[in-house]
Amino acid sequence: MRMTPQRQLVLDAVRELEHATPEQICQQVQRTAPTVNITTVYRTLELLEKLSLVRHTHLGHGAPTYSVDEHEHVHLVCHRCGRVNEVPCSLLDGLSARLSADTGFRLDASHLALSGTCQVCVNEEENL
Repeated sequence: MRMTPQRQLVLDAVRELEHATPEQICQQVQRTAPTVNITTVYRTLELLEKLSLVRHTHLGHGAPTYSVDEHEHVHLVCHRCGRVNEVPCSLLDGLSARLSADTGFRLDASHLALSGTCQVCVNEEENL
């Protein structure tokens, strides 16, 4: 596979933005290359994911967010305020071991988003 200028721009945008939707990546790329369209960005993200250079995560009901492959963590998404926090995948080692022992399933925690309520929102609820 050749690393075309458009592919490099998409990969650079994912690295710079850390977590971004295809639309956000497209906006970033278009700052440098206005002729690159959203279809090109989607196709490039698909290719980069097949090459294990990027990965996607669904943080909610919207578009997936992309990050570079080395950027591995579990996302904690607050369904009240929308805040996204990151925690190490190792926090799920116990669950991963249990799933493997009980079902043979191998968990990829780096591709995981958990929804709940963040500490800030919990504190606000408790102070009402």
